[in-house]
Amino acid sequence: MQYTSPSGTDAEPGPAHHGDAHRGDAHRSEAGAPGWDAINHALNRVYPRQSPWHSSAPPGSAAPLPGISAYKRITPLPHWHFVTYGFSELFDKRNDDAATSGYGFELTFRLANPDDAEEPPRWALNFLQNLARYVFDSGHGFHAGHYLSAGGPIAADSDSQIRALAFVQDPELAPVDSDNGRLEFLQIVGLTNEEEFALKRWSTLKVLEVFHDRLPLWITDLERGSLLADPDVAARLAEGSAREGSSVGTIYADHVSWEQRKRLLRAPVTVLALSARQVGELLALLPLRLPFGHAFSAIGPDARVVFEPAARGNEALVVDGVLHLRLDERAMRSLVQRLRAQAGTYEVEGFPALEVQVCAESRRPRGPPTPRRGR
Repeated sequence: MQYTSPSGTDAEPGPAHHGDAHRGDAHRSEAGAPGWDAINHALNRVYPRQSPWHSSAPPGSAAPLPGISAYKRITPLPHWHFVTYGFSELFDKRNDDAATSGYGFELTFRLANPDDAEEPPRWALNFLQNLARYVFDSGHGFHAGHYLSAGGPIAADSDSQIRALAFVQDPELAPVDSDNGRLEFLQIVGLTNEEEFALKRWSTLKVLEVFHDRLPLWITDLERGSLLADPDVAARLAEGSAREGSSVGTIYADHVSWEQRKRLLRAPVTVLALSARQVGELLALLPLRLPFGHAFSAIGPDARVVFEPAARGNEALVVDGVLHLRLDERAMRSLVQRLRAQAGTYEVEGFPALEVQVCAESRRPRGPPTPRRGR
């Protein structure tokens, strides 16, 4: 990446090419760029007297986003405010949805700047470009309430505990309309693995509200530890989860399979096989779904199982190739108490026609992280 300072002096190139990065480039007027102009107008309302650092991708570049701006802030604490250009339609209108510009959003990211650096860190630009690659390659966009695991520190070559992301509407940038349709500004919030699991146990947006007092403007600080170390935060999250249950209705597993085996003079036995990797999530979330009247699904590469609260009696049904397991409270509690994240076969009290097999860790190659939908 060629990085140009405000004085025009080039810094040493980095590992990824983003074109030139310098002050003020994003605010030039582009003929026939209604989407770009709409983003600029929104930013001008927040930063009327500041020219941002701007990273621009030259024509033919492998960078999926044509631009990323970064604004230096000192309140409520020093940080960089990054804003992308390219998830929405910046120039011509090309999709068929007249009301929505492109994917309907641009990403923002607020990164703590405790050392008062004069230039934004390069890894953050790579990080945003990598998220864009995921969206453009998969066709799946982000929404407020989504979350995902980064699979490691979000800052490459660091040992930061910030290893997961959640998405929320940027608190300072309202949705805007352009000739190409409407777009919103989704802010990335960096979280620890423990905090990500707290989202699953309750609700992404409600957990983020609890965090907001300690994360002003949801600024990401790479140096911090888990907020759940604060007893007050942990207690509020536990109370919310116990009161409302979990908003997460689906987990994606390395392996899910099932079969129904005939038995002489007895009802068939249903054998459900799961990978050990997902058992912990299943055990944590089932009691936060079924008792609240909500179903819970485990989806693997080749099969799907849906756990449902039983109105009367336990049963296994197959509907359109999907296994539905209806569990009463006794069976659900037994499953949670007996199942372990280690290879073996497990029976469920009160449901003799069900057998759960836990497989050793799958060696199937794992693809890019999939954003999970919360509320």
